[in-house]
Amino acid sequence: MLSELANYLQRIEDLRGQVGDLIADLPAEALNWRPIENVEDHATNSLAVLAAHVAGAERFWIAEVVGGRPPTRDRAAEFSTQASDASELLRLLEETGEETRAVLSALNEADLDGTRQVKDRTVPVRWGLLHVVDHTALHLGHMQITYQLWMRGQSKPSPRWFRRLPPWEEPRGEDESPTVPESLSPAGT
Repeated sequence: MLSELANYLQRIEDLRGQVGDLIADLPAEALNWRPIENVEDHATNSLAVLAAHVAGAERFWIAEVVGGRPPTRDRAAEFSTQASDASELLRLLEETGEETRAVLSALNEADLDGTRQVKDRTVPVRWGLLHVVDHTALHLGHMQITYQLWMRGQSKPSPRWFRRLPPWEEPRGEDESPTVPESLSPAGT
């Protein structure tokens, strides 16, 4: 796999993994709870809805748009998701990850340099991949706030940025910043 694709994949898998970790131990009541119920157009989404939506959007952009796989997304159904437990959502996230890994493993430099049609727009492949990172990070933040509200102010610990670096990075002490390999470090720093 091209190193650029491996970096996209690492970011996407890290974020998807944080989504899974956040919901893994929650009961159905917590997964389906909405901080603000239907108040005209200002309802909020449950953790189950956001997990289903993150998976649906990732599959849409990577498998369908970038990978050219047949469309299967039912976006409206994502927003009516009700979970009986976390296992079904975790399975959906894992299946999405498997498909993402398969699609990205098959791409080459020409694919990355290419564009795809989405509805009536032309979208660069790299933009689509970065959109998945951006979109998943946005909704992970929503999920973290929803979790914190459900837990009456308690949050679930998130890994610090240097604990989420790609494998080339050696972790250091808890409060120490990592050292970036010289080959990746900008000159003069």
